[in-house]
Amino acid sequence: MIDLHSHLLPGVDDGSRSVEQSVRVLQQFAADGVTGVCLTPHVLASQASQGVPEPHNRAFEALRLVAPAELVLYRGAEVMLDRPLEAQVAEDRRVTLNGTRYILVEFSRLVAAQTVEHALSNVIAIGLVPVLAHPERYKCCRPAAVSRWKSLGALMQVDGPTLLSSRSRGIRARELVQLGLADIAAGDNHGDDRSLGPVWQALLAQDGAMQAQLLCRKNPQAIIEDRLVDPVAPLSWRVSVGDRLRALFGRHRHRDRERG
Repeated sequence: MIDLHSHLLPGVDDGSRSVEQSVRVLQQFAADGVTGVCLTPHVLASQASQGVPEPHNRAFEALRLVAPAELVLYRGAEVMLDRPLEAQVAEDRRVTLNGTRYILVEFSRLVAAQTVEHALSNVIAIGLVPVLAHPERYKCCRPAAVSRWKSLGALMQVDGPTLLSSRSRGIRARELVQLGLADIAAGDNHGDDRSLGPVWQALLAQDGAMQAQLLCRKNPQAIIEDRLVDPVAPLSWRVSVGDRLRALFGRHRHRDRERG
């Protein structure tokens, strides 16, 4: 599996606070079957044209030296679209995912659907492909709106752990998978225990082996290699006793996970 959304660059945002904390998380990732992780610290669109802040470079070098050898570390950013991106961002690609045409973007929580559409269109207009982080976080996330965003050329990254949540975000995330509107899954780890491992197992339990491969392996790999992603077929998500138990367990264990 390849996780394209994490806040494990130590000490630069609201994620991991130290190299040691990041290493512990990466070791668990490796144990769960993750082979690649993209480090995507928060960056404002208004600052993206300035490239990668020097503290980010220092933090990456410190982590790279001690990260588990079986994990490949990629670089990127989670760009808050507080203003339209400048064309320079597409030209130098310093904050895109692994230097590709793909860029991970986000909005404030109460954003309107038309605002999302307009902003994603602007990203596409400068030659980049927006990968919308955690669309289920936004209350405007409805199938019709997401279908419209995808028709523009945007991709949807659902938060894998949120798929197992009983909260409204979890319902919205599962709906995207059910309708074939999700393109990749990621953990959005902030130095905690969020991982794609349980998500992979949950998808398999829903007879979603093909969807698991695309969401967690093939499409993330395609993005890292700057190739086109494949469409993900709809998946009928059954609500089982196991799902209910995971939801109850999740409320206790992951009570604050959706804050990041």
